[in-house]
Order: sequence, then C-alpha cells, then structure tokens
Amino acid sequence: MPASPSFGAYLREKRSRLDPVASGFPASRRRTPGLRREEVAQCANISVTWYTWLEQGRGGAPSSDVLDRLTKGMKLTELEREHLYMLALGRLPEIRYRQADAITPRLQRVLDALTYRPAIVKTPLWDVVAWNKAAAAVLTDYSTLPPDQRNILKIVFGTPRVRAMQTDWDNLARSVVAAFRADIVRAGASTLVDQLIDELSACSPEFSALWQQSDIESHAEGTKRLVHPTAGLIELEYSGFAVEGRSDLGLIIYSPATLSDHARVAELVDHFGR
Repeated sequence: MPASPSFGAYLREKRSRLDPVASGFPASRRRTPGLRREEVAQCANISVTWYTWLEQGRGGAPSSDVLDRLTKGMKLTELEREHLYMLALGRLPEIRYRQADAITPRLQRVLDALTYRPAIVKTPLWDVVAWNKAAAAVLTDYSTLPPDQRNILKIVFGTPRVRAMQTDWDNLARSVVAAFRADIVRAGASTLVDQLIDELSACSPEFSALWQQSDIESHAEGTKRLVHPTAGLIELEYSGFAVEGRSDLGLIIYSPATLSDHARVAELVDHFGR
C-alpha cells in the first residue's frame, strides 16, 4: 500500500527548508531553496530513484529503516519523526531508547507545581530521572541515591525500607515486573535491558522467579497503598502520561485518594528536609 499523498508533500516541504551548507554541500546558486532530491538521498543513504518515488507517492510504503534514515538525513526532530511515520505507515514509530540524565527545566517546573502530588519521570528501563518534593517525601528521596541506583525495580527488590512500606509487596512486585516487561519490549534497548535483568536476578531470587513468567500488564493507572513510617497508611491514585516530544519518557503522578490521605501527604511534604 502506498504512503499517504501528504507524505510526499511533507518530504518536499522539509527538503525545501534544509540548508545546503549545514548539510555539507556547497553554497552554489540554486533555482529553488533547500536541498536537491539527490542530496537528500545522499544524506539519507538511499537511492535517488527510491527517494524520488517516495516524494511522488510511488513504489509502496517505505520501511521503518528508510523512515529512520530520512529522519537522520533530514535532521528531523522526534516530533517530526513521529509525524513522518504517521503519514507513511499510519502509526507511531517504536520507542527509541536513549539514556536520559535530565529533563527540561520547564518539565521540572511542572513537577514542582504539583505540591502535594508525588510525581516522577522515568525511562523505559524504569530509571527515575526527575521527581518533585512530594515524591521525595512520600515515596523515595532519590537525591540520596547514586544515579545508577535510581531505578524503580532496584528500589522495589533491593530496599528493605521500601518493601516494608508496601501493604501487599507480593502483588506489587508481580505487577511491577509485568509492567516493566511491557515497557522494555517497546524500548528495544536489548543490551542495557539484559544487563539490568542480570543484575536484578543476581540480587533478588524473587525478581528472577517473576521474570521467568510471561505476564504483561499496563501501568497506565491504578491505586497504590503504602504504610509510611511516620504518617501511617496512605492511599494514592496514580496515572501515567507520555512526555510530549520524548516518547521514551513517562510521567507518573500520584494523587491522594481522600482528604485524609491529602492531609497526611501535605504534612510529610511541609516538614520534609527540616
């Protein structure tokens, strides 16, 4: 099935905006702005004929490999790459995992604005790369952990304090592993996944046993009940969201389930760090 006619038009429009000099071509006089078809084909490492057909809507739908070559060759952003996939294949691309050390200051301000709602940002490997004060007060103070230990599975299976806070640790562990399995299939970071699984299996026989199962579960929303050492029982409702422009990151927001839960969370947050 050929790609949408809009796909060829999108390629032509993006090609017209490319700077020849920035793309490594001489600043010669050109009849039209942007790159020539053969130059885009060269940048994307595909044949000129195939690229021409793509612009003309001939030759069928391109493969994911070709779309990624075009993304790289035309220097598209992640959002533009997603749009390219939707026009060509009618679906979003698979998540491309990339290690993230930080988020944008703007997103951090969003987290900080959630004063009494714990919130974290995680990667597909469940490394926590950002959090707010409420998350540190109620869940885990990630700032006290080395960066390579800020991983939800390492915390769940390797931290006795966190385990003791769970009202039903066995069910939580099963659910976490099932949701993690679903995330990493989309991430495609096989080497890093294998390293993490080997590390977790070596440290936790319970994780190893759960990993041998084939359960898959969504972590989009649900309820979390924990017993905080000082505040007592707290029930939180959580929802997961994609981070716009960063399909490899996920935002999880926990909201107190009742007014009493809100009061306990507020007390923890207000006294945190004092």
